Amino acid sequence: MTQRNLLEVDWSKIPAPTDDGGAAHLKGMTLPPIGLRATDDTSVTLSTLRGRTVVFAYPRTGEPGKIALVDDWDMIPGARGCTPQTCAFRDLFAELKTAGAAHVFGLSTQSNDYQIEMASRLHLPFPVLSDEKLALTNALKLPTMEVAGLTLIKRLALVIDDAEITHVFYPVFPPDRNAGDVLEWLKTNPVR
Repeated sequence: MTQRNLLEVDWSKIPAPTDDGGAAHLKGMTLPPIGLRATDDTSVTLSTLRGRTVVFAYPRTGEPGKIALVDDWDMIPGARGCTPQTCAFRDLFAELKTAGAAHVFGLSTQSNDYQIEMASRLHLPFPVLSDEKLALTNALKLPTMEVAGLTLIKRLALVIDDAEITHVFYPVFPPDRNAGDVLEWLKTNPVR
């Protein structure tokens, strides 16, 4: 299935991911001291950040003018929707901050070079972290999928308070609603 506009998706035609239990172990975990390259040219160690942090992870955003990794990308449950998810977090960024998120980050296993281009193109007000070497993914045992020989993070969102994961959104579907769901959770669960 090819849909030309990345932001206008008929989610009824996209298979929804199921809860495979891949994120059940994350709530209550303390983040390890792993630095990740960010699109603002810094190294971010999530475990050192004070306050509430929101991290949303996704498999892979599309690259303009390039074909998908595989022909049936849209039919892989949970694969389609990385750009709509990211843009929703962009559009609700100020509200997420007002609701208590001291930090907001995107996260994928794509290279930092690609993510810098994507962050600029989408006008993101927050950094995107690259876990290209799978350091955080492996340390936290994040749920992943293998596509075209690449290890990709399955779509999820984490709320982290002073290095401890306090809430997990998984599976996430439809992706463009994830930021709104996180915002509602933040509003009803203020920082302690």
